[in-house]
Amino acid sequence: MPFIREIRTSITGRLAARRAHRQLSQELAAFRTAAERTELDLMLGRHTAEETREIHAILNHQDAGRRYHAAAGTHHM
Repeated sequence: MPFIREIRTSITGRLAARRAHRQLSQELAAFRTAAERTELDLMLGRHTAEETREIHAILNHQDAGRRYHAAAGTHHM
């Protein structure tokens, strides 16, 4: 049953990756003020685009959500 084992391993890996992504998203959400974001940008600037790709994607998504909610007059995020 190596095939079933591979499937289980794949599912377990994807679940772990989702958990890690969710946790990273929550941690990055704490950087809200301009000063905090500037500090974060300085830290990210020390790394390559490849190394920071996921972080930038999360930040862009969070920024878009904040802009949407601000424009819609809601504060849900």
